[in-house]
Amino acid sequence: MLRPALGSSVGTMDYPEDVTFYMEPDLRESAAAGKHNFIGKVASVLQNAGIRVTYRDFGAPHRGGYSLSHMKEPPDPQGLVFRRVYHYPFWQIERSAARWQWDVACANFDGEDIDRAEADRFYTFWQKRLFGDLPQRTSRNGFIYIPLQGRITRHRSFQHCSPIRMVEACLAADERPIVAALHPKEQYSADEHAALYELEAAHPRLTVRQGGMDALLRTCDCVVTQNSSVAFNGYFFRKPALLFARVDFHHIAVKADLADLARSFALLDAKCPDYAGYLHWFWQKKCINAGRPDAEMRIAARFRRFGWLE
Repeated sequence: MLRPALGSSVGTMDYPEDVTFYMEPDLRESAAAGKHNFIGKVASVLQNAGIRVTYRDFGAPHRGGYSLSHMKEPPDPQGLVFRRVYHYPFWQIERSAARWQWDVACANFDGEDIDRAEADRFYTFWQKRLFGDLPQRTSRNGFIYIPLQGRITRHRSFQHCSPIRMVEACLAADERPIVAALHPKEQYSADEHAALYELEAAHPRLTVRQGGMDALLRTCDCVVTQNSSVAFNGYFFRKPALLFARVDFHHIAVKADLADLARSFALLDAKCPDYAGYLHWFWQKKCINAGRPDAEMRIAARFRRFGWLE
């Protein structure tokens, strides 16, 4: 049986007698009813170590102690974050909500020690599971796909430039048509819409639209983004990614160089990474697959990583 870490050498945490989960109301209700697979496994690991578990909504007063927050920064240094890693059933437990600070982001992918048969099987399975036969019918129709996220006129600390500046830079550096797709779940301000459509009016090669990820991934040459998960999905279509921000899945992408973006595009067009090997490494080796028999063992390993268990 797992035991709580008392004076563990990993981190500075003492035995957390209680762990509070903070999450959205719907997710909290599902977890409290025992209907959420991953959260149930996390709770089981903690309870088996003699740690009490409670579930609370975001916004509830934090009573101190140890916590697990869904996607958001913990309320204090004693907390951890849990987050789905782009698709079910893959999850991660981390110190920070910033994906570019995660352990996997800091790890090296050298492509060695890959079980080629297993990686290829895994890749083919998830291609079909997520996108049907579309990844088997890809083409490169001579355009750049730029999936946009929120706050498109703002340059945030983890970004190389603002999203609108990213589009402008790509128009200047590469002669191909560009499709910039607004995120269907984002709320854009009138000023953001105006800035983007003014840019579209000034550049005939730029088309602004909403959504349409699957079809665009199937036919684009490449994906250019800050750190949208669309670029991660593009790996299943064997489409290379050019990144204008820090993120966890950067290892086989090209980092945008604003001083010589034309060279960045040249590197991107020449890039032929091992998509199957990488996604197998990233998901199966570096994340928690909640559908596997070893899920609780991996969850416990993450808690040991942060000093919660010995």
